[in-house]
Amino acid sequence: MAELNTDNGGGKGGKKVRSKKQNAGVDLTAMVDLAFLLITFFMLTTSLSKPQSMELTMPDKSRQEENEKIPAKESKTMTILIGKDNSLKYYMGMFDDPYQGIGPTDSTYGKDGIRQVILQKMSNLKAQGFVDKEGLLVLIKSTDDATYTNMIDILDEMAITGVKLYAINDMTDAEKEIMQ
Repeated sequence: MAELNTDNGGGKGGKKVRSKKQNAGVDLTAMVDLAFLLITFFMLTTSLSKPQSMELTMPDKSRQEENEKIPAKESKTMTILIGKDNSLKYYMGMFDDPYQGIGPTDSTYGKDGIRQVILQKMSNLKAQGFVDKEGLLVLIKSTDDATYTNMIDILDEMAITGVKLYAINDMTDAEKEIMQ
């Protein structure tokens, strides 16, 4: 039985010694039982944090219509190449004939790297009147040596920068060579 001590000590300072009276004790047994009942209730009814996943829409492979290609201007198409050891390159337009003659350029992950480049390209297109789905189209390509974390980082950059159109695609042999 749990009990709260309410004794005042008594007998100090040479006063009369009185007979010890029985103190009225507070029985805490019911409170302890209630505490355990509450703990048990919350343990059984509380759910732990549920795993969250990112929605990713993939094309339907059952459809074999190859004529559904969306034409895109080279000035609005950016390709991001992800390689091993956190390497990252990007270019605008086609690989063989890059837009404005600027070939694959090295970059880094994060706000001072590829995010800054994407935001700059988006603001340039917005100044020309291209907004939302008429704006920047990003193709994301990764080598087999790239890590899953790097792919998630790039997908996070798409969400942070607000790119409306982006796709994950396979690398060509020429792109694989420069990422080696």
